[in-house]
Amino acid sequence: MAALSCSAGDLSPFLGGATNATAAAQYICSHFDAVSNKLVDTTFAVDTTYLLFSAYLVFAMQLGFAMLCAGSVRAKNTMNIMLTNVIDAAAGGLFYYLFGFAFAFGTPSNGFIGHHYFGLKQFPSPSFDYSYFLYQWCFAIAAAGITSGSIAERTQFVSYLIYSSFLTGFVYPVVSHWFWSGDGWASAARADNLLFGSGVIDFAGSGVVHMVGGIAGLWGALIEGPRIGRLMERVVLITANGVPSEERRSQLRFAGCTAALTTLFGKRLIVGHWNLTDVCNGLLGGFAAITGGCSVVEPWAAIICGFVAAWVLIGCNKLAEMFKYDDPLEAAQLHAGCGAWGIIFTALFAKEVYVNEIYPGRPGRPYGLVLGGGGKLLAAHMVQILVVVGWVSVTMGTLFSVLHRLKLLRISAEDEMSGMDLTSHGGCAYHDDGDQTEKTGFMTKVHQKEGTPSPYHSAV
Repeated sequence: MAALSCSAGDLSPFLGGATNATAAAQYICSHFDAVSNKLVDTTFAVDTTYLLFSAYLVFAMQLGFAMLCAGSVRAKNTMNIMLTNVIDAAAGGLFYYLFGFAFAFGTPSNGFIGHHYFGLKQFPSPSFDYSYFLYQWCFAIAAAGITSGSIAERTQFVSYLIYSSFLTGFVYPVVSHWFWSGDGWASAARADNLLFGSGVIDFAGSGVVHMVGGIAGLWGALIEGPRIGRLMERVVLITANGVPSEERRSQLRFAGCTAALTTLFGKRLIVGHWNLTDVCNGLLGGFAAITGGCSVVEPWAAIICGFVAAWVLIGCNKLAEMFKYDDPLEAAQLHAGCGAWGIIFTALFAKEVYVNEIYPGRPGRPYGLVLGGGGKLLAAHMVQILVVVGWVSVTMGTLFSVLHRLKLLRISAEDEMSGMDLTSHGGCAYHDDGDQTEKTGFMTKVHQKEGTPSPYHSAV
């Protein structure tokens, strides 16, 4: 909000030409300016508080994703997957501070990459302050967290450190620059030269966050292969621990609720039982899909988004079974598949009045194809899908391939069978009070209390 101005020279003629008109005008203007400054300060405080609250909500996704990871992997790998979520935030925070924010929002810049504010030098600026950095950092580590789920239970810990730093410090920031920075070549916020006259509307990251994390995880899981015993002649389900969830705005709730219920009943018809993990992933699939267009669609459209997202997830999981692809959290299927659907959905159902409200000053901007807005927005969004898949595949696919060749990607078969908690983190996440355990090969010896059945239980 710009400060309102008051000039004694402009005001004094309206005071009747009295001898003290100028003094009276100066007095009035001084008080007017004080009130104006208070309003500006209040507006800044309210905007900053809202931004920080939004950052806390986005960071809460990291907590929810950690719980989902812990419930989706086997108990012997719980400490490992929880630690990777912490590392995503820690390593991601440092590398986003050093490089990521500059690549994403370092303005002025070219359309491909930013090149100011490295290490937050000359920060805060008239354009950004630390609250905005915190907000964007939360999105960066969310993308890294998605990837950690795809490669869980068989990845060396050093690989987590390397990929998380690279993803949050370079790969993700370049994508967010393209679509979220005012200088990005495909951003809907550009002042001119908009892609297909519209730019890409990806309000909260169906493509920027979810597809980036999902495609990165896809390559990681493909290159290192399935977990031992997960895929043989037929799919063998590995029982996990338990489960929970992520995200924001009323449209997200509608899409998430619809996707959860659709997945619940859809999987009931397909497999014959009600499954908690399927419902949680269905809910997340609806969230991943609606994030891109939540600011420009009606609630009824969000219900359509969630319904289709559930079937996209179910279909992607069937393809994963056919091609013997192993992703412990269905992260690639969920975030990449449903994120891609969300990009297409936004191009179909974006409402004209909402588009003009979010991106003002450019009448006649293309909007949803289904609502009569033509195909230009859909064309821009198809470009987004292609460039995100291409960029992440080239960068993260190459990184995972190099780690694989250097034998830094996958743990040994012995360590995988024993569980990473025992072999890499010094103990188990779960044990009975009073029990003392010691590692004996693939078994865990339990010094039992009186009355318990067996001195051994499997750690596999």
